[in-house]
Amino acid sequence: MNQHTRRHQPEAWDDFRAPAKHIWAVPFYFTEWCFAWLAYFLSNWGFLHVVNYLRTFGILVAVAFYFSEAGDRVKQKHYQAWQVINTAQGKGGNGGRLDALEELNDDRVPLVGVDVSGAFLQGLHLEKADLTRANFNAADVRNAILPAIDLSDADLRSANLRECNCRSAVFRGANLDEADFSGADLSGVDFTGATLVNADLRNADLRGANWRRIRTIKGVNLAGVKNAPDGFLPWAMKNGATESASDSR
Repeated sequence: MNQHTRRHQPEAWDDFRAPAKHIWAVPFYFTEWCFAWLAYFLSNWGFLHVVNYLRTFGILVAVAFYFSEAGDRVKQKHYQAWQVINTAQGKGGNGGRLDALEELNDDRVPLVGVDVSGAFLQGLHLEKADLTRANFNAADVRNAILPAIDLSDADLRSANLRECNCRSAVFRGANLDEADFSGADLSGVDFTGATLVNADLRNADLRGANWRRIRTIKGVNLAGVKNAPDGFLPWAMKNGATESASDSR
């Protein structure tokens, strides 16, 4: 910050012009000498000192207000993100929902019950998101990065989650009927109480998946499943799963 300092009184004219070696330079020295005196008088004018201090004080007040209102700005940002999501509810396309969801999750805002049914959310990145009871019915979430998300009791019927990273995701009690998980990373997921009627798990990675309390797996396509847990495939085939390499979708 600039400080208003007092200046020293300029030299007398004869001393000031002494360095001028040529007559044509005298007017320039005189102009400079006049401005030096003007600067001297202004530097000793108390009013300018007051103005300078008020300016400094004003900056400090502005900074204080900026930080004091930080919480309100965050709330406004979250409100706008929810408005984007709710306004586009039930509509296809993106509608800004992908950015809004990621922004809310980055700020650790729970996304419980969010409705993005039918939305185009390819490439969505929601790590450790709380999406319990969310509605992803028929949503296109291909190639999404969704590790450790909680989709307990969520509706993912006919959702497209091909090639998704769903490591350690929780699908407790979720409806995954006709969902497409082909090529997805489902290692360590929890399927407790989930229904997977006619779901597509072709080429999915099921390493360490918790499958023993799946509610129903009838019609699930398990062709090319990788790292299936011990006992899973025999149990699944016995309970109505299939293995078909063809793409019926």
